[in-house]
This record gives sequence, C-alpha cells and structure tokens, in this order.
Amino acid sequence: MTFTPQLKKSSQISLPKIKKNFKMDFYHWSVEQPLSINQYGIPEPITNKVVYPSILLVPLVAFDKRLNRIGYGGGFYDRYIKKIKKKKKIFTIGLAYSFQKIRNVPINKYDTKLDFILTEKKIR
Repeated sequence: MTFTPQLKKSSQISLPKIKKNFKMDFYHWSVEQPLSINQYGIPEPITNKVVYPSILLVPLVAFDKRLNRIGYGGGFYDRYIKKIKKKKKIFTIGLAYSFQKIRNVPINKYDTKLDFILTEKKIR
C-alpha cells in the first residue's frame, strides 16, 4: 500500500536549510524536488525560495508539561522561532514520544516554549 498525502492547493511544504552562524531559514520544497545533504548529514532543499511557515514542526530530545523542550543543540529552532514571531503569527508543535517527557526542562533566556507537543498518546 502506498500513501500519497493530499494537500490543499494553498498548502506549502517547507524544509529548513542551515546557514552561517547557527541560523536557518525554511525553503519551499515539493516531493518532485531533489535534496542535498548538509554538513550535519541532514537533507536540505536546493531551492532558494524562502518561506515563512505558519505551522512549524519542531524536533526535540525531551520536553516537560510546561511545553519547554530540549533540542539537539545549537539553538537553531529557538533562534528561528524568535525571528519569525517578529514577522508573523506561528504555531509551534513539538514532535516526540511520550517517554521523552521529563519532570523539568532546565531553561534559560534563549529557550522558546512550544505551543503544543504531539506524542503517540497525547496532544499537550
């Protein structure tokens, strides 16, 4: 069985592309377009069409009940979320497994809370 997602014509997919100084932007992408592998081994779009998403799916290592997250290091998503929130309203959704929940994520002034966290068991 194959799965073909159905998107509204107004929907766009965008993927992150790492830039200098631990920054990133999101670029338009479609399944027909090739990806290139960056210095971290992560596939990135080759297009130069910057997109400012309305919904951002955010990877994480751990999270707590207050919607704080521990990322993969580097602060890429925290910096990006702060930057884009100055331009438009955005919903941030952390993607995790329920076992990644911890009692308390240590945070500092650079960390950004998420709007939601989606696990296989619950939406927080």
